[in-house]
Amino acid sequence: MKTFAISLLTVWAAFSACAQNKQKPAPVTKIETEKSMQTNEGLATATFGAGCFWCVEAIFQDLKGVESVASGYSGGQVKNPTYREVCNGTTGHAEVLQIKYDPAVIPFENLVKVFFTTHDPTTLNRQGADAGTQYRSAIFYHDEAQKTVAERMKKEFAPTLWDDPIVTEISPFTEFYKAEDYHQNYFKDNPNEGYCRIVINPKVQKFRKLYADWLKE
Repeated sequence: MKTFAISLLTVWAAFSACAQNKQKPAPVTKIETEKSMQTNEGLATATFGAGCFWCVEAIFQDLKGVESVASGYSGGQVKNPTYREVCNGTTGHAEVLQIKYDPAVIPFENLVKVFFTTHDPTTLNRQGADAGTQYRSAIFYHDEAQKTVAERMKKEFAPTLWDDPIVTEISPFTEFYKAEDYHQNYFKDNPNEGYCRIVINPKVQKFRKLYADWLKE
């Protein structure tokens, strides 16, 4: 999937899957746990798996109240996984985003709305041409309040956007392993790369139109 020489067929398959939404409008260096995340006073943490983390990182970075977004791996059993290991589908990890946000500016519910709007939560272990458990739709909740919101939004909000059953996994957060440096800020650092222009940019532009009032200036 993520090579710099992507076939037109693969790109078109990924882009077509993104269009199904009915809504118009270097090595891993550290582990972040619940304890370490509590050091950012006033900020909360959300952890989402929505397929390729390149595709959604740029979306959440644009939201008011989001202080930082890191691409990484979560939900599996292997410690300190590499990207290659995660892509092999043998670690149990999903590609995820670890989002630090100010709940006084953007509540968790709004983050979940964006989550369900900007990826396909109806395809099990798949987003477009990307197949495997590492691309599953998932919300890893950090407390009972997030769990309650996630379950309600999965039941009440997501079905208003999608015809097929919602298969998003809702599980307790355990550990987050930050991905290699070249995965961070991928869309912003590589705007002219083929996958970014043909697959990611249309998703970002659609999101910006739908949620214009929620964007950073």
